[in-house]
Amino acid sequence: MGSGLNGLNVPNEPEHQQEAAISTLRVHIINPSDTAFGTAVITPRWLYVIAAATPASFGDPVIVDETLEQLDPETIAPGDIVGIGMHTGNALRGYTVGRIARERGATVVYGGVHPTLYPEEAFERGGAHVVVKGDGDLAWGQALNAIRAGNPERIYTGGRVDPEKFQPARWDLMPKDSYMWASVQTVRGCSKHCSFCSVWRTDGQKPRQRPYDDVIHEIVELRRMGFRFIALADDNFYPVSLNDIRLAERQGNQARIDQLKSIRAERFMLMERLAELPKDLVFFTQITMESAEDPAFLDAMKKAHILGALVGIEAVTPEGLKAVYKDFNCAGDALIERLQTFRKHGLHILGSFIFGLPTDREGTFDATCDLAEKANLTFAQFVMLTPFCGTVDFERWEKSFNGNVPEVEGIPITRYWLIPADKRPKMFMPHPTMTSDDMRARTQGVWDRFYNFKNIWKRSACTPNLRARLAFILISKLYRQMYASTGIATDSARRNRANKWARIIAKHTRRLFQAKPMPELVAPERTKPAAQLPELVRIEGA
Repeated sequence: MGSGLNGLNVPNEPEHQQEAAISTLRVHIINPSDTAFGTAVITPRWLYVIAAATPASFGDPVIVDETLEQLDPETIAPGDIVGIGMHTGNALRGYTVGRIARERGATVVYGGVHPTLYPEEAFERGGAHVVVKGDGDLAWGQALNAIRAGNPERIYTGGRVDPEKFQPARWDLMPKDSYMWASVQTVRGCSKHCSFCSVWRTDGQKPRQRPYDDVIHEIVELRRMGFRFIALADDNFYPVSLNDIRLAERQGNQARIDQLKSIRAERFMLMERLAELPKDLVFFTQITMESAEDPAFLDAMKKAHILGALVGIEAVTPEGLKAVYKDFNCAGDALIERLQTFRKHGLHILGSFIFGLPTDREGTFDATCDLAEKANLTFAQFVMLTPFCGTVDFERWEKSFNGNVPEVEGIPITRYWLIPADKRPKMFMPHPTMTSDDMRARTQGVWDRFYNFKNIWKRSACTPNLRARLAFILISKLYRQMYASTGIATDSARRNRANKWARIIAKHTRRLFQAKPMPELVAPERTKPAAQLPELVRIEGA
C-alpha cells in the first residue's frame, strides 16, 4: 500500500494499484487468539460494536473471531483495512496478525485496552499504520474515512464517549450457531480502584449508563435470534453502593448525593424494564461484594431475570484484601455469610479469587477452597496474581526491579506479553515464601478439587430439571478446561489435551443453551410509571 493512500511511511506502489485498492477495499475486524475452540461461550461484543461503528459506505465488514477459527490470510487483499482489537493477553497473537495483514498490503489499525496503554508498541511490533486509543464508537469511523481519503492521523484518541453515543452491536453479522451466550453492555466504568484492575483507569471511575431503552431493544433482537442466556457485560452492574451515598451525605455534598441517587434510580428503571421481557431469559453480570448489603437491589435483580453474577472476592483474609485495595470486602465467617446472602436472594455467584498475594501462605489454598464450598458458590475461578498493564500492581512490580529487569530470550519480563506462551513464566510477582512453581501447582490443585465430578454433581442440584443439570455439568467442565488447564498448565501435552476436550465439550454444551427463536418478539411498551426508588437500607455498624 503506497504512502499516497495512507500518508504513512510504507513502501510505494504504482498509482493504478492504489486506485484499485481504494475502489475495492474491504474492512476486516479481527479478535486475535492463539487457541480456537470452534464454539465460544460468550460473544465478544466489541467485535460487533466496531462493526456498527463502521461507516455504511464501506459495506459490511468481514468479522474474524479467532476463538472460533483462526484467520485465513488469503482473505486479506491489498488495499483492505484490517482492524485488530487487543487486550494484553492476546497482544502477541494480535501483533502477528497485524504483520501478516501488512505484508499482504493492507492498512493495519489497532484498538483496544492494550494499544490504548502502549500505542507505540503496536507500531514497533505489529506493523500498525494507525492506532485508536480509548472508545472506538466514534474514532474508528473517523480513522476509516481518513484512511480512504489518504490523510489519516497516526493516533486517534477516542476518549470516553457519552453513553448516548454508545454504538449498538451488529448482531446480524454474527456467524450462526457459534456462541452459547450473547452479551449486552449497560454501563462502562467502575467507581472502585482495585490495585489489580485497570478498568477504573481506562474506562473511568464515573459510571456511564447506556439509555435503558437501547439495552432493551438489543436484548429483544438477540431473543428473536434464539438467545436465552445473555451476559450483561458491564465493568460493574452495581455502580453505586449504599455506602457511597452515606459517605456523600456525611460530607454534606448534595450535588454528589443527587448524582449517585440518579445513577441508582436508572439501574432500577433498567431492571424494571428487564422484568417485562420473556420469562425464559436468563442474565448474568458482574457486581461488587457491597451489593449484598442492598436487599432491594438484589430483589430487583431477581425480578429482572438476573440470576447469576461474577463477584470479585479476591482474598479470604483482611490482610489479603488490604493488599489489593479491596478492604471494603469482608473476610472469614462474615464473608461466608455475605456470600450466602446472594443465594438467599436467588442469585448464583461465580466467585473470583486471587492467589499469589504477599500475605498468602501454603494454607491459603485449602482455606480458599473450603470457603468457596461453605459459601455454596455455584462457580468459582482461581487466578494467579498477574500484574496487568495499567494497574497499580503493574506499576509497583515494574519499579521493584530498580532497572535490573530479568529477561526471557532477550525480552524483559516486564513485557511478558511479548514472550511466546510456551516460554512465558506462569507467575511474575515475587512471593516471600513460595516459588512460582509452588504457586502454580497449588492453584491447579484448587481447580482440580473444586471442579471434580463429585463436587460439580452436588452443585448441579440447584438446577430446575435434568436438561439444566446436564448443561450445568458440561459448562463446569468446559470452564475448567478452558480457563484452568490452558491458563495455568506449563506442560504442552496437558494444554493440548485440554484444548481438545474443550472443543468437544463446547460443541455439545452450546446445543443445550439454544432456544427456539422468537422472530415476532417486540420490545414491551411502557404502560406504567417507573416504580419508586426503594428506601436506602441502614447497614448494621455503618
